[in-house]
Amino acid sequence: MSEEEWERFLRESVTGAAGAPVEPSARAREVERRLRERSGQPEGRRTYSPARPRRRTGWYVTGLVAVVALLVGLFPQQVVGWFGGNDGGQDGAPLAAESESPREAPGAERDLPPTLAEPFRGSPAARWADGAAGITVPPAKATGWMDAAQVERALRQSRDFLVAAGLNSRVLHGERPTKAIALLNPHQKDVQEYLRTALSSTAPTDKTDPLLLFSRFRPEQSRLVGDVVKTRGRLTYGEGKQGAVEVTADVTFVYPVTPAGDGGRNAEVVRTIVRREVVMSWDDPAKVITEPGTMSLVSYALDMTNGGCSAPTGYFVPPFGTADEQPDGEAHQVDPYDRSKRIDTSNGTTATGNSCATATRS
Repeated sequence: MSEEEWERFLRESVTGAAGAPVEPSARAREVERRLRERSGQPEGRRTYSPARPRRRTGWYVTGLVAVVALLVGLFPQQVVGWFGGNDGGQDGAPLAAESESPREAPGAERDLPPTLAEPFRGSPAARWADGAAGITVPPAKATGWMDAAQVERALRQSRDFLVAAGLNSRVLHGERPTKAIALLNPHQKDVQEYLRTALSSTAPTDKTDPLLLFSRFRPEQSRLVGDVVKTRGRLTYGEGKQGAVEVTADVTFVYPVTPAGDGGRNAEVVRTIVRREVVMSWDDPAKVITEPGTMSLVSYALDMTNGGCSAPTGYFVPPFGTADEQPDGEAHQVDPYDRSKRIDTSNGTTATGNSCATATRS
């Protein structure tokens, strides 16, 4: 062997020859043994396994939330019903105050009859406010002959009239509506004549029925269930004749009642539903004869269901026991909770509207 070959032999003995097999280390042998023990084909040391693509659940959830929010905005009653929240029970979320005229009737409720414990069950009124709280009063601003403070007082007194006429417990039990009458202009002759006739006659007519303005039940016939009357409605106002501030009230009252002589736990409960539209004029005393703190009536109209369909008696007559006499035919059906339509006042300044129409629900 030449000296050059001997030197190359020594050099390759130290550094290793190109392409010569390499003895694996102890760690490499251990890893190889573990891979052989696993089921399936072991991956090579330099193979690449791509990560599984992530599911885009974030996009799906965001899209679902957006769709639900849109549906709630457009159809709040129906969407609440889908999730079981609109069951007509007392635990339903209260509705926001009515700030504008609704576009449609409330959504359908579960068919649950009222009870003494839950007199508004199965009714849209279960989510309405109690008493005066359900009558929305708008912000006041200077209008006609009144400044903002005077308009605010007129709005407050207008609501006081509705409370005294439709929510006062004594009036509901048939007593004279003294507080409501005190807010009416004593110099308005036609209204004063209506009051005298309506509250004294034993046989009122459609035009002289006190129910046009006041809610009354005969104590010997029916009694209210609990102390709560549900209401929904609002006041609006604008400038009327001769600079007067004209306030319009559109309010629905729901009265749960039961027969007066039935005190049992399973006593029948009927809801008398009353909607009134009253236009009140707060006149300029420099132009109209009036008294401070009183207003004139421009018009008043009534719609009611479950209040009696016989000749006017001056009191609501709930149809206990058997169905009240109702006209047949689909043309006479009405949804008493539909506040999207105006009360028909085509008969003049006073009207009973569809008081004897067949209610589609109560």
